[in-house]
This record gives sequence, structure tokens and C-alpha cells, in this order.
Amino acid sequence: MASFLKKYRWDVSFWTVQVLGWGGLCFIAYAFTPDMDGYKGTNVFFYGLISTFVIGIFSTGLLRSILKRILNFDAFDSRQLIKIFIAIVIASLIYFGLSYGFGYWVGKHSEESVKVPEMYKDFGIGLLLINSFITIIGWTVFYLSVKIAAKLNANRLERAELNSTLKQAQLNTLKGQINPHFMFNSLNNIRGLMLEDVEKSRDMLTKLSEMLRYSLTKNDVNAIALEEELEMVDNYIALSKIQFEGRLKFIKEIQKDTLSIQIPPMIIQLLVENAAKHGISNLKSGGAIKLITKRNGKNLVIEVVNTGKLMIGQSSTQLGLKNIKQRLRLLYGASASFSLKEKNEEVVATINIPLQ
Repeated sequence: MASFLKKYRWDVSFWTVQVLGWGGLCFIAYAFTPDMDGYKGTNVFFYGLISTFVIGIFSTGLLRSILKRILNFDAFDSRQLIKIFIAIVIASLIYFGLSYGFGYWVGKHSEESVKVPEMYKDFGIGLLLINSFITIIGWTVFYLSVKIAAKLNANRLERAELNSTLKQAQLNTLKGQINPHFMFNSLNNIRGLMLEDVEKSRDMLTKLSEMLRYSLTKNDVNAIALEEELEMVDNYIALSKIQFEGRLKFIKEIQKDTLSIQIPPMIIQLLVENAAKHGISNLKSGGAIKLITKRNGKNLVIEVVNTGKLMIGQSSTQLGLKNIKQRLRLLYGASASFSLKEKNEEVVATINIPLQ
């Protein structure tokens, strides 16, 4: 409903500006056109003003509908510039064709004997065509300026939204990323491990404390190095292996040139935990989790692949997945993507992040 009202308000504003803009242009034409030989008092002159108003609104309204399909400020490139130029040419030709055709029809069927002033005698087709292009280009520049200003304002609001949700994201970290069940299980497993291997149990306590400190200190920033996030993942896997008792195998395929790339904190750890919780834990014989990071053109690709089937229970809040999608949307807009699919008896979670 909110999006509909926003779109409705934008449409009302657009058509209001259209009417006022073209109406103002016609008024200026009327006010500053010299009244030579009574030309301003003729019906032909007023027909010309009315036709300019109607044809202008029609042709630029059509141009706007084309631009709305072309424009994508989140992934703007040279191809869009070419499409915008073609759209301007089309709208200019429509504006010129309708204006010239209407003027020819009025001149042919008008009963008035109109003496064309000297300044209009040399007003040929070429000059009218150039005038049409200039008019449409001016309208396009104004329209794009408004759209860019609106986009910048929307980005500012999204950044404000991101800042306002940082504290809530930190709470989500405590509720979902390092959830109470994982903490309790880890502490119980470490307590049992103390009877067998005191040194290892101390090491596990250190890893658990590092995870807690990481979740509290890193979740209030928007980006960290991928290498730093991998340390968190290694700690989580080490603790999880105690619980799975040899049923969990972890494989890393990390391209070295991705280690310094900045990514949102907790995002890989969330994927790995989701793979362990909803994948490996449901398999009696256990399975493997594979973490892959690589460059693909202008994107960083992060894949977490786990043995099993894609099954998310109805009781699941999907807090982790929602957290990932929300952060990607707020930080990168439409430039980033997240997908979760089942392929060849494996569940594949994929994140694409634009390299900056």
C-alpha cells in the first residue's frame, strides 16, 4: 500500500509539473511574441499555442514511459546512454511530426487570411526540426535531474535506515547468529571435553569467547576484510565439530586475491551456520560444508555448499537469511544478490557482492 501511495504521489507530481511547465512555455510564447500585423489575435496563433501544449505533453509523456523502462541508476552504463539518445530522437520526431502536421492542416483549412510576419518567412522544416530536438533535450535534462535528485535522496534515506538498524542488527546477532542453543551446546560440549582433554577445552573456550567478542564489536561496522570473517568461521567450525563428533567435514576453496576484499560482517558465518543447522544436523551419517570465494568479473562470489536437501521448517523464523538479504539490500541496492538452491543432492547458497 505504501509503495502504491508513493507511486501515486509521484505520478500526480509529474503530471502537475507537465501541465504547469508546458502551460508556462505557451504563456511565455504568447507574452513575448511580437504582435505584427495583428498575428497574435488570430485563431491560427491560438491554435498553435494549444497544439504546442497538447503535443508537448503527449510526446514527453510517451518519452517518460520509455525512460522508466530504460533507466536503472543502480547499474548505469553506456548502453543506457545510447538507449536514452534513441528515445530522445524518437520523441523529437514525434513532436516535430505532430507539430508540423497540425500546422500544415490549420494553414490549409483556416478561413482566416493570415499574413505571416517577416520573421517567420524563413522558418523552414530544418529549423523546426532543430527546435523540436532542443525542446525535447531540455525536457529530458530536467526530467533526469529530478530523477537523480530523487535517487540521491532515496540513497540518503536508506543510509539513515541502515544506521538506525545497526543496534537492532546487533540484537539479531545475539538472537540468531550466535544463538542460545549453539552457546549452550558449546558450553556443555566443552565441559564434557574437559574430562578428556583440558588443553583442547581451553582452546575451545578461547574460540567461543572470540566469537562473542567478534559479534559484539564487529556488527556495528558495515564492512570488514574477508580474511577476518574467515577467522570467525574457523572458530565456529571448530566448536561445531565437537557437537557433530566427526560427522562434519569442512572444506575451504579461497582465492588469495579475495582475502582483502571488504564484506559485511557475519555474512559468511551466517551461511555456514545455516548449512550446519539445517543441513548436516539432519543427516545421521553427517556431511560436508564447502566454502568458496572467488572473483567473477566485477563481483565477489561467495558460495557455501552443504550436503543435504533444501528443507526449511515452517517453525523456522529464517532470521539469518532475512538478515543477509536486508544487509545486502541496504549496503549495495540492486547490485548485490543472494540465492539459495538445491543442486545434485546439495544445498548451494550464493552471494554476489560488487567489488568497490
